[in-house]
Formats: sequence, C-alpha cells, structure tokens
Amino acid sequence: MKHANDFHSFPSTRREWLKQAAAGSALLSASGSIFAQEEYPSRPINMTVPFPPGGVADTVGRPVAEALGRILKQPVVVENRAGAGGGIGMAHVAKARPDGYTLLMALSSITILPEADKVLGRTPLFQLNQLKPVARFTADPTVLVVHADSPWQTYAEFMRYARSKPGALTFGSSGAYGTMHVPMELLKQSTNSFMVHVPYTGAGPAIVGLLGKQVDALATGPASIVQHVKAGRVRALAHWGEGRLGALPDVPSLNELGVKIGFSQWAGLFVPAGVPEPIVARLRDAAKQAASDARVVQVLNTAGSPMQYMDAPEFDRYVAEESRRMDVAVKRIGKVE
Repeated sequence: MKHANDFHSFPSTRREWLKQAAAGSALLSASGSIFAQEEYPSRPINMTVPFPPGGVADTVGRPVAEALGRILKQPVVVENRAGAGGGIGMAHVAKARPDGYTLLMALSSITILPEADKVLGRTPLFQLNQLKPVARFTADPTVLVVHADSPWQTYAEFMRYARSKPGALTFGSSGAYGTMHVPMELLKQSTNSFMVHVPYTGAGPAIVGLLGKQVDALATGPASIVQHVKAGRVRALAHWGEGRLGALPDVPSLNELGVKIGFSQWAGLFVPAGVPEPIVARLRDAAKQAASDARVVQVLNTAGSPMQYMDAPEFDRYVAEESRRMDVAVKRIGKVE
C-alpha cells in the first residue's frame, strides 16, 4: 500500500520538481555563502593592541585602524588588552574566531614570548603558527634613554657608572622578555654589566616611570620617546640600529660605540591563522593602502617612526627569520624574572 507522503508515490513530474527545488535551495545556500564572503566586512572590526596606550603598538595601531576603517568602510575599533608583556592580547587573537573581525597590531615580542615561556618552564600562551602575518608597518631600533636630569650625558658615562656600581642602575620595560627588556639584557651581556630590571605593564607606563624618575633608563622605539627627547624631558644616549636615525641624528648606534649588538622593534598586523584567503587578501590590500595614506605617514613621521611597509609574503618570511633569531637570543639570556 502506498502512502500519500511516500516520495515514490508522487508522479514522476512531481518527483522531478522536488529534485529541482532541492538543487535550487542548495545553490541558493552556496551563493549566499559566497555573497556573505564577498560582503566582508559587514560589521565593525576589532583591532587588539596587546599593550596599554602610549607605546609603539598603540602609536602605530591607532592611525592605521582609522585608515583601515575608511578604506574598508567599517569602523576598526582599537582595544588595548595588556598583560604578560603583550602575551594576553596576542593569545586572545590567536584563539579568536578566524573570520577577519579580530585583528592584532603586534610588536616584535610576538616572536619572543613563546620561547620565553618555555625557558621559564611555562606553557606558552600562544604559538606563532596560530597567527598569520598580514603586513608590517614600522621597524625601528630601540633607543637607550635616561631622564634629562640624570648625570649621564653620554653612553660612555652611563656604562662607566653601570660597571662601577653593579645593581645601582634600574631600567624599565613593558614586561619580561618584551621588546624593551630583551635589548637591555643583550646590552648587559655584551658589556658585562649588571642593572636591575623593573617590569611595567607596557611601554606607556614604563615611560611614565622614567619621566617620574622611578627608573634610571629604558630602551624603547622612537615612536614612543622622540617627543620627550625633543621636549627636553629625556636624553637619548645610543640606539640598537645601524648608522644614524632620521628622528635622532645626533644619537650614535651601539655598533659605532663598539658594542656589536642590534635590536629592532617592529609593528605589524596579524590575524588568526584560519582566516580565509579572500579575507586575508582584502586586508592585505587595505593595509597596503593604509601604508601610503597621507594621514598615517604624517603621524608616524612626526612620532619619529617612518613607514617601512612589508606585504604578507615578505613579512611572513621576515617573521620566521626573526623567530629563529630571537629563539637563540632568549636561550642565551636564559631564565630571568
């Protein structure tokens, strides 16, 4: 006996109609997915800056976010998510839904922290392969600065004091193994000197600490310190780059001074590793436009951190090489608190 709801009881024309309707529904669903992908972005985007306001990542992230918002026609909202030398914010993005709506403006500490966690015997907050490089915007050597009221007029005077009074000098940083800490540890090793590390929650608070004379020195990128140098609040003694810096032409490099070490504090855009390639391509294109945006270029030039744009393929290779180099440096530094 045939039942009225039995598919095979329908006439052949009825069966064909149902097949066509099902196929049409599937096609509509697929085209809807494609359309949704083509619509990216259809809502505001979050950009995580894994440090407090006032540091290099924030200085770069805010003008870039504003430009990306204009280019993508959706707001790009900056969220400062500080902690663990940047690790908290980086881990947040590494574990975020890979839909292109969570971005990360990271510093070079992204290549340091996973290995540092291992050295400290901790489970890494994130792994580098959980994040995908999109574009680099800046890359500047860190600069050694002291308060303008300090007695050290030159790097030689500063280092002579550090060697003669081990432990008497203090230096601030954005956190253990961050981009302000590692260059100072390299300097200590290279000069056989000892200075006391005072970690803060980010570059901004560390700079406030130096301005308030809570610490004697620190190393940070030009973008977060040049205005204080020009205002006469702090004095720049040396930097970890090659040659002279455009923003600080009178400041010698450590290499010039006979200390053969270097360190670059770069800022780049990342997304969770699983973001679909069409969305990554859209972000790459927007980042490229942002890198040549007049407002962004002016802000970064004023901050003393000129644009040094690098697109994803080259930036991906750069990050991989930096990671290998920093793994060696962190192991050489060893366990520090």
